[in-house]
Amino acid sequence: MHGARSENAATPARRTAAPGKGERVADWADGRLGLYALAKANMRKVFPDHWSFMLGEVCLYSFLVLILTGVYLTLFFDPSTSEVVYNGSYEPLNGVLMTRAYESTLDISFEVRGGLLIRQIHHWAALVFVAGMLVHMMRIFFTGAFRKPRELNWVFGWTLLMLGIITGLTGYSLPDDLLSGTGLRFAHGAILSIPVVGTYVAFFLFGGEFPGEDFIARLYPIHILLLPGIMLALVAAHLILVFYHKHTQYPGPGRDEKTVVGMPFLPVYMAKAGGFFFLVFGVLAIMGGIATVNPVWAFGPYRPDLVTTGAQPDWYLGFSEGLIRVMPGWEINAWGHTLEPGVFIPFSLFPLILLAIGVYPFFEAWITGDRREHHILDRPRNMPVRTGLGAAWLSLYVVLLIGGGNDIVATHLHLSINVITWFVRIGVFVVPVVTFMVTKRICLGLQRRDRDKVLHGRETGTIKRLPQGEYIEVHEQLSQAQLFTLTQHEQPPPYETGPQVDAGGVRRRIKPSQRVRARLARAMFGPTTHIAKPTVEEYRELTGGDHH
Repeated sequence: MHGARSENAATPARRTAAPGKGERVADWADGRLGLYALAKANMRKVFPDHWSFMLGEVCLYSFLVLILTGVYLTLFFDPSTSEVVYNGSYEPLNGVLMTRAYESTLDISFEVRGGLLIRQIHHWAALVFVAGMLVHMMRIFFTGAFRKPRELNWVFGWTLLMLGIITGLTGYSLPDDLLSGTGLRFAHGAILSIPVVGTYVAFFLFGGEFPGEDFIARLYPIHILLLPGIMLALVAAHLILVFYHKHTQYPGPGRDEKTVVGMPFLPVYMAKAGGFFFLVFGVLAIMGGIATVNPVWAFGPYRPDLVTTGAQPDWYLGFSEGLIRVMPGWEINAWGHTLEPGVFIPFSLFPLILLAIGVYPFFEAWITGDRREHHILDRPRNMPVRTGLGAAWLSLYVVLLIGGGNDIVATHLHLSINVITWFVRIGVFVVPVVTFMVTKRICLGLQRRDRDKVLHGRETGTIKRLPQGEYIEVHEQLSQAQLFTLTQHEQPPPYETGPQVDAGGVRRRIKPSQRVRARLARAMFGPTTHIAKPTVEEYRELTGGDHH
């Protein structure tokens, strides 16, 4: 009794004890921001686990590294085109006339402690960032993760890819070395090719005749403030939508459109994400420390009368240059004006090729008419036309990349540059078609293999002799989880316009858009694009008796 009374007497003392400082801060913040309810609703959110989901994290962490290293570089870079005579620690350039922008780049590389390492980490992070975005978007494309309700997030990602390419071009041009100046001259010529307004646009951007005196000063705030600010806002919106929508997941047992199988955001996912950030940062630091990239001191300052040997842009702009390099040098003179379709046409194709990927989700949604939400990913083999289109797009990219470096390929492989140019000209039309056909056939072959595995099981390699002398290979039946994974996908019939004549015998009016939609639906999702899944009856018939 005494023990009970003393325990009860102590209880009020604990309740009336003053809260700690941390608790008071938490209560203050929760009362104004509602953090507790927000954290309670979202911190235990489940995220599925798959290695391909790390591709998006590579993009995010590379972007963070870009921000951190970029802030450091802005402390020492001078975006001025005023001319100075170099007198620094890099002796081969002593006494050479150059712009202050190029001189400050040399100072960062040779005078600032850790400057060259930060410069190279920054450049490698930019390359990895764009590469990561492209691979990440291809993963989303091939698995159909862009379908409702994620179309807007796909547009955000596509815009980030475009802005990443433009930001890379602006940053690549800031040092004012001979290589970047050659790239700027290439861009200036492409802008001049725009009919009617090309000259005015070039004068507006460059502040007069090329190379102009204000261009670097104009590029600098665009590169360090405008474009990164827009990209940061898009990254935030992209992550918010990823968090708001359920994360996509690959097909498997227990996974459906309403159930997510995975680990909670806290503490498991956050711990893994934090470790992966430092892993990405470490790899970029190693690359920046041991692999030289963009050695501006080897190129020298930009001079309009010089061009670097083997001048190549970064890989993500190589295919745009390839378009122009392999295009015939057509020129039209009319009414006192000169038109350059040999430059303008490929210059226009560059954004159009990227735009084709950007609008595809809306194109597919229009063809299928599917308005449902999709949270389970497609296996690429089950969508052979979509997979073939993505592979064809990538093959076109590679062919044009070869065209953009035709001089490098010619010198390294000891080939004629004319042969390479004609290979690219023909390959632009042939390679994507062949790639599409081969990819589609491979996908159909994989579907047939999946069907055989479901019906007959997996080959074990064990040979058995039957009493009548026949030799057979023993097959092992798949588990229920494996059977579900291989057969869970849908095979809906494609869109059709319906009968030409209605029930009253009157000919129906079918719009041209409906006819086009029906033809595209048959081509993309018709009977020739998939192997029929095995039915329950077929499975029971083959597995119900003594079928070795």
